[in-house]
Formats: sequence, structure tokens, C-alpha cells
Amino acid sequence: MKPEQNYIELFDRNRALIDSGSARVMNGLRERASECLKLYGLPHKGLEEYLHTDVREWFLPDWGMNLGRLDMRVDKAQAFRCNVPNLSTLLYFLANDEFACSQTASRTSLPEGVFVGSLREAAESRPEIVGKYYGRLADMDRPGIAALNSMFAQDGMMIYVPDGVVMDKPLQLVTLLQSPVDMMVNRRVLVIVGRGAQLRLLMCDHALSANGFLTTQVTEAYAGPGSRLELYDLEETHNANLRVSELYLSQEQDSSVEADYMTLHNGRTRNTVSVMLKGRGAQLSLNGIGTIDREQHLDIMTFVDHRVPDCTSNELFKYVLDDSATGAFAGKVLVRKDAQRTSSEQTNRNICLTRSSRMFTQPQLEIYADDVKCSHGATVGQLDERAMFYMRQRGIPEQEARMMLMQAFVGEVIGRVALEPLRDRLNRLVEKRFRGELSQCEGCRACR
Repeated sequence: MKPEQNYIELFDRNRALIDSGSARVMNGLRERASECLKLYGLPHKGLEEYLHTDVREWFLPDWGMNLGRLDMRVDKAQAFRCNVPNLSTLLYFLANDEFACSQTASRTSLPEGVFVGSLREAAESRPEIVGKYYGRLADMDRPGIAALNSMFAQDGMMIYVPDGVVMDKPLQLVTLLQSPVDMMVNRRVLVIVGRGAQLRLLMCDHALSANGFLTTQVTEAYAGPGSRLELYDLEETHNANLRVSELYLSQEQDSSVEADYMTLHNGRTRNTVSVMLKGRGAQLSLNGIGTIDREQHLDIMTFVDHRVPDCTSNELFKYVLDDSATGAFAGKVLVRKDAQRTSSEQTNRNICLTRSSRMFTQPQLEIYADDVKCSHGATVGQLDERAMFYMRQRGIPEQEARMMLMQAFVGEVIGRVALEPLRDRLNRLVEKRFRGELSQCEGCRACR
């Protein structure tokens, strides 16, 4: 039996239980999600977008699911402390998929009109907002995890920044995975940034338990006209963690978005980013690094849809692969017929440190307008032997020289991070990773 059928049957048997642990707006999407999963199924290697990642296989084990909303909260103060110096944030937590506000981020500290909290609670108290945005961007009409996630997600986080509000402090959402058994976690994140509003959001994935986890995460983000959104996604979990995430982003006129994906430690990960540039003057900066070794796997797929004229997109992704790690990058930029004066650049560069590591890359441009400036490129290679020889001749030990070259290689991506304290912290984390000192989640005391 295909795993899709198992989850459809599980959903049908437990529909009342799932609904009782969530809210009406979220429950209203489940029936259509179930039909979409039946029709399109889960992603697998037979599909062009998943040539190198058989996501369906990840769903074959008998994962536990907390549909009855049993209390599995952790002592967040004891389990986690932020190691980003000089970064003053409003700190929030998701324990598996359940929202739990920290003591340092009470609602009284938020500007008027701003909501940061449980998606389930927001769907009950502000159904007019959640109903307008929830499930509108996530594409369930294709093989992916949006449908399965919509069937089972019962909570998550919503951030609503109304028109004209500037969030001075960054928000930090820490997701802590903990369970006595292997578990599947399905969570949703909804981000709405109004006209002229500004938001910086740092999302960190950490694991407290050594058990296996399969996490599905669907994020829908709306950047209103003239808004500014910075979205940072940092994964530091462990080798038994499986993660499938999908980000759906919509940008209106003159909006500016920076989205950065940093995978420092993982098991097997598939990140999908889908962006619609819907308003003139929209600007997108989309970047990422992956530092993977052993049997780790990282697959990133991006799709940037230039729908209107005068928009700009810039992508830069870099991987460093060691041991028997496998990486994949597929990026597509679509420039529609009316999207004149589009400027788009897409770059993927990769270093394989061993013969047994593998990297697959497929940058694509699909252009239907004639007045554009677009480019794309990809490289897969090894460390620069001439630079290595130069450094060795000057007395630098081989291991140190290798680390310095790798640090310089990913430094171009880290240098694009607008949030300076996070940029400094990433440089230190990456150096520790290359030295072999960052074996798993550094932010969690339980991992030390």
C-alpha cells in the first residue's frame, strides 16, 4: 500500500479528533486537502522536481502523531538559550507543532495591532484575517506536502503586522522537537506584513530528543505594497531528522524581501521555495548555504515567478559536501510575457570534498519577455589546489588552510545576511562546523 493511502485512512478515522484540537478555519481546508492528496499523492523520484529525493519513502515508517494534543511541552528556559550575541529579539517557541509563548515576549511588548501567537488561537479570535490568508498560497494541486500538512496541522504560528507598523526588534521563532518515540510533526506558519510595514523573522529548528522526527512545515508569507520582510531559516538538528518544508511567498508593489536558508546540521532535508512577484518594483534576495557530511542529504528547489514588469530577483546558493553527503539544487525563474524590464540572476556553486560526495544542480530560465536582463549559472568542483598550495607554502597547516578556503567560499552568502548579529554568529557557527566542533544543534543545552 502506498503511504498516501495510509494517511488518508488515518485522517478518515480520526477526523473528529483532529478537528477538536484545532480551529474552524483550519478545519475547513481539510476535506479539499484530503481529495488533493488522493489525486496527486506524495512526491517521489519519478517526478522531475524530485529526481534526487524520494520524499514518499520518508513517510513509509509508522510515525507517531500527537493528534490528541497530549501535553508534550518542554522547559524552554532549561532546554534552549540563544547564542547570538548582541541580538535582542522577541523570542517565541513551538514545542513540536504547538505554539508556546516565552516569558520574554509578552504581547504587551508588541506595537498596537500586531499579532504574534498561536495560529489555532488566531483562527478562533481573528477568523476574518486567518480566513483571508490561510491556505490561499499553499499549492495543494500538485504532488507536494501542502495537502498532507493541511490535513493534519492543528497549530503553528501567525504573525500579523498591520499597515505602516515597523517592528524594531526581530522576532525569533524556535522550534523544539522532543518526543519519547519517533514522531511526525505537522506545523503551519502564516506571515502577513501590511502596506509599508517591516518585519525581521528568524526561524530556528532544533532537536532535543535523539529520536527520529519527520517534520512537515508549510509557510505562507505575504509582503504588502512597500513592505520590508527579512526571513531567516536556520536548521541545526541531527542525523535522524527528516524535514520537508515549503515556503510560499507573495510580493506586492515595491516590496522588498530577503529570504535566507542556512542548513548547518541535518539528516535529510527538502526545502521548496515558491515566490510570486505580483507588483511592480518588487525585489527579492534569495540565498542559502548547506554544510553537509556523512550520509546527510539536502535538496533545495526554488521557483521565482516574475508576473509583472520592473521586478528584480537575485539568488545565490552554495553547498559544501563531505564524506558521502548528497546535495541537489533546482532553481527555475519564469519571466512572463508582460514582465518587461525584469532583472534576474541565479547562481549555484558547490564544493565536493570527497569522491563519494555527490551534487546535482539544475538552474533554469524560462523567458517570454524581450526586454530583460537575466542570467544563471552553476558550478561543481573541489577546493582550489593553487590557493591551497599558496597557503601551505606560507606555513599554514593543511587542515587550517582547508577550513579557511571553505569559510571564504560560503562567506559570500553569509555576507548577504542583513541582520548583522546573525551574520557574525553564522560566521562562527560555520567555522565550528568545518572544524568538526558543531556536531549537532548548538542552541540546545540538551545537545551539549
